Amino acid sequence: MPRTSPSVALEAMLSGNRRFVAGQPHHPNQDAARRAQLAPGQEPFAVILGCSDSRLAAEIIFDQGLGDLFVVRTAGHVLGAEVLGSVEYATSVLGCRLVVVLGHDSCGAVAAARAAVDDGLPAAGFVRDVVERVTPSVLAARAAGLTDDSDIIDEHIRHTVKLIMDRSRVLSEQVQTGEVAVVGLAYQLAEGSARLVTSHGVESAE
Repeated sequence: MPRTSPSVALEAMLSGNRRFVAGQPHHPNQDAARRAQLAPGQEPFAVILGCSDSRLAAEIIFDQGLGDLFVVRTAGHVLGAEVLGSVEYATSVLGCRLVVVLGHDSCGAVAAARAAVDDGLPAAGFVRDVVERVTPSVLAARAAGLTDDSDIIDEHIRHTVKLIMDRSRVLSEQVQTGEVAVVGLAYQLAEGSARLVTSHGVESAE
C-alpha cells in the first residue's frame, strides 16, 4: 500500500487488527514472491513506535506482512534521538504516511515508573533511564486524578505522541500539510484489540 493517504493507512491497520481479534487473519505479503519483490527496496505504509513487550508483535496483531510496517520498539515506547531519527527516516525517505505510537495494558515500564513515584523504588542500571522517561506521564496522570491502569497507559501514549509532535519539526510539518498523521493506539493483551487514544492529522477510522 505505498503512497496511500494517512486515513487509508489507519483503516488498513484497524481492519487488520479486527481480523486478528476475530481469529481470521489473512497473513498477507508473507510468501516467497513478496520476499523477492521487496529485495530491491521497501515502501512501508506506516511506522510504528511500539513497546518492546514480546506480546506486541506489530505485523501479527495488525495482520500485515513483509514490507508493510516500519517498526521501532523500545521499552515503554520511550523516545530518544535515535528513535525520532528512525521515525523521520520512515516518513521522509520511505514514504510512510502514518506514525503509530503503540502502548498496551500491563506495561512493565509504566508499572516500574508508578512504583518509583508511589513507593520510591528506583530502578537499577540503564533501566532507570527508561523509568525516568515514563515518569512524566505517571505524574501527569496523578495530577489529573487518574489512578486506573488503562487511564495511565492512555496518558503515557498521549504524552509520547505529544513529544513526537513537539520535538520533531519534520513530523509536525508533515502533519500540518496533511502528508502524515500521528496517532496513538492502546492494545489490550487479552482481547487482542487496538483502540484509538489520540490522533493528529486524521479522523478516527472506526
